This record gives sequence, structure tokens and C-alpha cells, in this order.
Amino acid sequence: MNAVIRAAGQADAAQACNLLCRSISECCAEDHRNDSAILAAWLGNKTPENVASWFACASHHSLVACDGSDVTGVAIMTRQGRIVLFYIAPEVRSTGTAKALLGALETQAREWGLRALQVASTLTARGFYERNGFDYCGPARTAFGTDAVALAKKLPGSGCGCGRRS
Repeated sequence: MNAVIRAAGQADAAQACNLLCRSISECCAEDHRNDSAILAAWLGNKTPENVASWFACASHHSLVACDGSDVTGVAIMTRQGRIVLFYIAPEVRSTGTAKALLGALETQAREWGLRALQVASTLTARGFYERNGFDYCGPARTAFGTDAVALAKKLPGSGCGCGRRS
């Protein structure tokens, strides 16, 4: 894996948007079932302007994985520990890029004193999260009309959330 994980910036929005659209279209067929209406709804808000606004949001921690000047992964987590966006480029699947990106989110969550992470995962990504310590919490549904799964991970060494280490 050659990816460098860093904070996402406004200049990354166009590449990140392209990556999101490719990852959803090419990797998440199990979820959208090649249904053009579901795919259109899922991709509808994936514009460079929206991605830039998500990156700029003060209540988000936004990261990109880069291989040279290419954005190969993107992740956004809220200050409450909810992973709201997490995608990698199809060509870097199984290279460790996603694991490194998730590790960077976990590090930030621990720095914030969070005790757990949560995600409403695609069916496609469920195995990835479970291999990385997330537990199944139940079924979920996305706004785009797809089934999802709620998953959570307790963060070791995260303390009680009061600012002191336990």
C-alpha cells in the first residue's frame, strides 16, 4: 500500500467526488442491484460542490487517502463517532488503503475521547467492517432505498469520554 492518509481539503473535492461515483457504481452492485433509480438517487448528491461543503463542515473529520496526487479513498466521521462516508477507489480494494483510512478515523475518535464508532454500512462493506472489529447491531435502510446494516465498534483505550484515560 502506497497511500498517504491526510486531512481532506477543498482542492480534493472533484477527485473525491469522482471516486465516490466510481466506487458506488462499480463496487456496490450488491446494494444498488443495478437499479437505475436507486443508483441515480445514491449518486444524486455526489457533486464536487457538495463534497467540498462536507469537507468544510466543522463538525466532520474528513480524510483522503492519496497515492501520489491521486485520491484513492475518502472518509468522513462526525464528532459523535458516526462514519457517514467511507469509500475507496475500485482499483485499490484489498491493498490496505481502507484499513489505513479506518485506522486514522479510529485514532481521531480516541483523541476526541469517544468510546465507540458507528456506521450504517452497505452490504458490500459489511465484511470489511466486521474483519476490523465492528459488531452487527441490526438491519438498517438508506435514504436511497437500499438495505444496510448498523455496525458498531468499541474503541480500546478510549477512556470514559471525560478527558481522562481509564
